[in-house]
Amino acid sequence: MNTTPTQWTTYIKNTNIYQPAIATEAFEHPLKSTTIDRIPRRILGSQPSTGRSSPIFTPSVFLEPLCSALEGVDPLSQFMKEEIDPLSQMAVELSTVDSIFDSEGNKRKISKSNLEIESWDSRKHSILSKYTTSEKLSIVTSFINEGERVVVKAQNMSVDKVQHRLEQLDYFEEGSQRKLDLTQAEYVNRIDQLNKELVSAWHSEHRVKALKIAIQCAKLLADTDVIQFYPSKFVLITDILDIFGQLVYERLRVKANYCKQGSKIVTVLPPDFTSDMVPESAKETCRNWFYKIASIRELIPRLYVEMAILKSYSFLTSSEFSAALLRLTRMIRGIGNPLVAAYARCYICRVGITVTTTSNSDSNYLKENFNDFLGCYNQLFSSFVQEELKIQRVPVATYLTLFMPALEFILQAVACTVPESVLVGILKQCEQIDNSALLINTIIVSFKPTFISVRAVEILEKIKRCIKQDFPVYILLSNLGYSINSCPPPAEHRKQILGDVWNIISQLGDPEQYINCAEIWIQYVVQYFSSRELNIILGNVIEHMSRKRIYENFYPQLKNVVQKVISFTQDFETLLAMDSFLPLIDLFQRENVKVEVCKSILITCISIQMQTSDPVITNSLIFLCSVLHDSINALTVDDERRQIAEILCNVVRRVDYGRDFEQQLSFYVEARGAFSNLDSVLTQLVQCVNTLATNTKRIVNGFHSKKTAAFVRACAAYCFITIPSIKSVHTRLELYLLSGRVALSNNCLGQADSFFKTILTTLSELYLETEEKPGNTDCFLISYINNLLSVLVVVPDSPDRGVLSLTKALLNILKNFNYKQIGTLAQIYVNVLDMLSTMVQESYPYHVDRGEILNQLKLIGPCNHQSSIAFELLLRIIIRGDMSKNSLSNLTQNLWLLSLKNGNLSTKYLAATKKHLEYYGKALNNPYLLETVEKLKF
Repeated sequence: MNTTPTQWTTYIKNTNIYQPAIATEAFEHPLKSTTIDRIPRRILGSQPSTGRSSPIFTPSVFLEPLCSALEGVDPLSQFMKEEIDPLSQMAVELSTVDSIFDSEGNKRKISKSNLEIESWDSRKHSILSKYTTSEKLSIVTSFINEGERVVVKAQNMSVDKVQHRLEQLDYFEEGSQRKLDLTQAEYVNRIDQLNKELVSAWHSEHRVKALKIAIQCAKLLADTDVIQFYPSKFVLITDILDIFGQLVYERLRVKANYCKQGSKIVTVLPPDFTSDMVPESAKETCRNWFYKIASIRELIPRLYVEMAILKSYSFLTSSEFSAALLRLTRMIRGIGNPLVAAYARCYICRVGITVTTTSNSDSNYLKENFNDFLGCYNQLFSSFVQEELKIQRVPVATYLTLFMPALEFILQAVACTVPESVLVGILKQCEQIDNSALLINTIIVSFKPTFISVRAVEILEKIKRCIKQDFPVYILLSNLGYSINSCPPPAEHRKQILGDVWNIISQLGDPEQYINCAEIWIQYVVQYFSSRELNIILGNVIEHMSRKRIYENFYPQLKNVVQKVISFTQDFETLLAMDSFLPLIDLFQRENVKVEVCKSILITCISIQMQTSDPVITNSLIFLCSVLHDSINALTVDDERRQIAEILCNVVRRVDYGRDFEQQLSFYVEARGAFSNLDSVLTQLVQCVNTLATNTKRIVNGFHSKKTAAFVRACAAYCFITIPSIKSVHTRLELYLLSGRVALSNNCLGQADSFFKTILTTLSELYLETEEKPGNTDCFLISYINNLLSVLVVVPDSPDRGVLSLTKALLNILKNFNYKQIGTLAQIYVNVLDMLSTMVQESYPYHVDRGEILNQLKLIGPCNHQSSIAFELLLRIIIRGDMSKNSLSNLTQNLWLLSLKNGNLSTKYLAATKKHLEYYGKALNNPYLLETVEKLKF
């Protein structure tokens, strides 16, 4: 049945076109026919699940370029004659989609412009996390969990082939479609599944299916049933469209491989290619893609899919982009929903900045998109929108915030391409529009901070006029704070800005809005004002957050407030002494949060190398450290213990009262009571007190007065009381010895004697500890006894206990240990001989208990141990002993023979040692020693 179509005429608004498109003028749509035949739709195979049998229109006479370009046969029909569909053949050469992605899986961006604009990829995560919903989402698709239906039909005529192609497209558009109601998580998974299905179809050579998946995805952007989720839906869907567009582009690049003039070698198209280098076959394929997209009947999918592959215009002409962008911009005017239109404009700007330069002619589409949004801005407050919001129960304030991501991107792109004078004009233009809060916010976010900061007072006046509007004023203040923190305003305006801003913030009734603003503006206060203003602002924060314990809901924001205060403050001591700072810390009632906050404060204090002697600041530090210390329990891991202990030790070292030693000791006493559960801190305190006693001795040059003598005895008493609280036996022994030395050097003989006697009782606990590696205790003991013996040489003997009472007691204790390594006791005895020989040289009688020493050789163990210990003893006797005594000479001969007996010692080593002893005897002019060495034979 033939019908004559009614001619449709659209009113075209007269708009200046800055640069005419360089293209062949077309007076009619390429797919439009002059004569229409009404043919009933039938698709061989299975009917669509909807059971629909609607008529379609098929052209009986084809116009250029689908027909005449190929001598009466359009490209779709021509390609049907080929063995492999060109759309399918693209996947053969483009083996993977990996070329679209970098090593981390992120899409690569190829941009001809150098705009200083935040990339869309960096915005996506915040959009997806901010715009969420708990309502059910609908999705209409025919591809999820379904394979592609294969349609087989004999085709002999070009009309039949075109009819078959259109039926396939219509089948994918309208057939087997299902509407699903999903949660947000399920919806995201379905979108991801569509993404994978698109890529899979492309690589499976099903190009038509991939195209129709892209079309169906674009159709989802017309749905605003759950309006608060629309920005996130836009991000998800346009990711799929970006991939589709890049797949098409890369396939056309492969298709466009060419031969250089005079050469038969195929050359890959360079990145900076021009359309003149593209073969005609690739251009025809490219046109075919745009013709297919032009045949999409619905406006929104046709717009989005064409925008997705817009980059492929570079294969046809290098001057098509500007005209195409303006054409698509004007087509967006046909979208009735202002939210859908805004995000369509955002997408065309996203695509446009990747294919155009920053010149005025190329960026006209950006300004036109923004001006078009301003032209329809009043629609955001129309009765139609109000009714829709009532149905979905969405507040107007929430609705307006949905425009922010799209509008911010558009205006930021505009701001990067125009001079500052144009930005001033935009600011004045937005001011003249009613309900301009959304526009003012977009200007604050999109324009450079330097522009905003200089005009902060002017913008604040505009914000004051927006307080009663539907747009949330706290968002305006927060974004203004971000700009001012990035670029400081003029010094003469700073006080006025703070006063005006904080007056508005203080009037915010919603605690969430209040703390979000305070979190941002606190940095401005810390950076540009004194501690007085900061103290007032912190007091205001405490006042607002303390009402009905609402601070429990805003720990992250309060934590950020504290972090900014300590990060930007210039005077940390003044901060700790503020009336409002520690009460602010008290707002953190949850232990783990409070510990984290206190830890960050103390780490900052340590990093600036602060030294203090102020009692107020010291008490503040003790309070903060106590929070960390008291958080330790049986479940605390060792790494956490070590970290807290290190922080506390650093704080202890930061408190310095100079020569006020008594005040310093009082601080150490207070710290001991506060940090009694950490061995590392107690060890640090003992070392600090010993340092204090040593410094006292240095100041008085070793001549103590009655007062200083009492003070150093008090230091010794502090150490003697503190050390037993430490769990590690090794640490206690080391500290007892250290403290004993310090006491001895300060003539505190009674205190020193107490330390040394305590060492003897503590040694018995040494082998009760569990060792990680057997023998470690023995090694420690040998080294420790050496140090102890070196001290005992100079320790005066007690008149009540007799000569060498401590040494004798030590030797008696050492006999009873169950040593892990053989020869440990003998090695200690050899070291004791050194100590006794030294004492003989001074005044005490020298005595070697020969039998006892030789009997110990039986306990040495294997031959190699016997040889080495016997040789060490031989050297001690020759060097330390009186070789005029026959008994020692004979003992030397026996030890030499024992050393040689097992052949464990190197002959070269023995010869060198003997030569050294001869030299030593000659130097001392000791004939007895020379005679003894002469008797040592190999």
